[in-house]
Amino acid sequence: MRVAFQGEIGAYSETAVYKYFGLDVEIKPCTHLSDVFKSVEADEVDFGVVPVENSLEGSVNQTYDLFLTHDLKVCGEVIVKIVHCLIAHPGTRLDDIKTVYSHPQALAQCRNFLEKLNRKVIPTFDTAGSVKMIKDEGLRDAAAIASERAAKIYGMEVLARDIGDSPNNYTRFFVLSKNDASYSGKDKTSIIFSIKSYPGSLYNILGEFASRNINLTKIESRPTKKTPWEYNFYLDFEGHRTEERCKQALEAIKNKTTFLKVLGSYRASSLDNSNFHF
Repeated sequence: MRVAFQGEIGAYSETAVYKYFGLDVEIKPCTHLSDVFKSVEADEVDFGVVPVENSLEGSVNQTYDLFLTHDLKVCGEVIVKIVHCLIAHPGTRLDDIKTVYSHPQALAQCRNFLEKLNRKVIPTFDTAGSVKMIKDEGLRDAAAIASERAAKIYGMEVLARDIGDSPNNYTRFFVLSKNDASYSGKDKTSIIFSIKSYPGSLYNILGEFASRNINLTKIESRPTKKTPWEYNFYLDFEGHRTEERCKQALEAIKNKTTFLKVLGSYRASSLDNSNFHF
């Protein structure tokens, strides 16, 4: 089994892959999130794993936007606890650091620590990739924010552990495939839709779920990028698309939307099993 993810070896996305599929898989690191989608579409891999939401910094907007241009399904969900470390070359002291590199989300999640550190901050495409970069380029006055595992993989040293703004830092990942998953009894469904703008239009959509006692776990809007101030809505709800009440709700909102795409139904993950150790 081959699985694609965005980032270098040691990235949190790689951890999500192993947590969901186990260690006996062949991985394909990708530079960009779009490359993960393309790899699954082209049958270069069996599955892809992409971050969709962080408990501190919110949604990964690019992931949601890519669902509009790629015809893939969400067949799984995995939640990973994020513990950031400040990583540098062995023997480097904190006072030696002039620049800190990492993915923008990781930098944002460590905002308090970085403000106190008061060093130049440079965003990169990946957490583990930042560690690899400062190692390969011999940047002795630089550090990266990534996982402790990334430090071990690249033979680097942890200068500070657990530097995030909150201990409740979790990232939710979607598992991509050409098909979604069968009913498990503990499922969620994700959809995208857009509506005409008139009083009560969104209320009427949400009412179809409320009247059937379907719990909504997330709703978010994103610009359509076609017409200013028009939005797509991303909605997660409890239940599988094949359940009768869910089928009824999806059928009912068809005539009330201008666009509707079911991303897939999948077994829900939980914070209780978010930790994973190699």
